[in-house]
Amino acid sequence: ALALSACGSGNQAKGGGDTKFVQGTGGISVVKNKSDRQAAPDLSGKTLDGKRLDLLKEYKGKIIAFNVWGSWCAPCRAEAPNLTKVANEYKDKGVQFVGLNTRDVDTAPPLSFEKRYEVPYPSFHDPSAKLLLRFPKGSLNPQFIPSTIFIDRNGKIAASAPHALSVDELRKTLDPLVAEK
Repeated sequence: ALALSACGSGNQAKGGGDTKFVQGTGGISVVKNKSDRQAAPDLSGKTLDGKRLDLLKEYKGKIIAFNVWGSWCAPCRAEAPNLTKVANEYKDKGVQFVGLNTRDVDTAPPLSFEKRYEVPYPSFHDPSAKLLLRFPKGSLNPQFIPSTIFIDRNGKIAASAPHALSVDELRKTLDPLVAEK
């Protein structure tokens, strides 16, 4: 069984093993060399509103900002307005935000969370963290919630942040990915 912490504490990210991550500013780990990036896992399942979502098929060719969160998590509540703002700013730049709600067994609290923060993107409902476990070793530390994984247009993991992100951090991570050809 996977034991997730109640909310991750900030800047403890380190590059690990063969992941080719290098520590970026603010605890964001980046894989700058495209050929060193690992493939994102095939993620499919039900969203909080009960719809089926196949992440890499539905958003093929888009940059994906994949945020792991829980309605019970104070840093997630602090981060939500930042994610909403940047998701709206970057939707016309080929960027799709997707959430993964974890540890909320009932969908009512996370749906209320999404309504409160006007979240404009879908979230998987993953109460037992089964989807989290599909990520390659070292690419996502499921003990830190919130966490965000950035997937490039080719379906490869380009960056990882195991903490709540500011608007500036989101922009600084997405801008180089948007500029990639």
